[in-house]
Amino acid sequence: MQSIRHKPDEAVVDTQGMLWGLLFGSIGLGFFIYGRKNARTMPFVCGLGLMVFPYFISTTLPMVAIGCALMALPYFVRL
Repeated sequence: MQSIRHKPDEAVVDTQGMLWGLLFGSIGLGFFIYGRKNARTMPFVCGLGLMVFPYFISTTLPMVAIGCALMALPYFVRL
């Protein structure tokens, strides 16, 4: 039986990053819809940010920190 080894050029899927990205993207969609329907700027912008930023951040700890900051921002900044 052969052992399964990853080749150096194969991409390894980061499950944690994918799940955190899915969570923040889903919450971002809620913020986005709420901000658009109620004409609220801050939830709208934070929703866009939550949906987009997981594509650019690959490590888990910065992803969680930025995601939590973007989720908390509409509660502290009212525009």
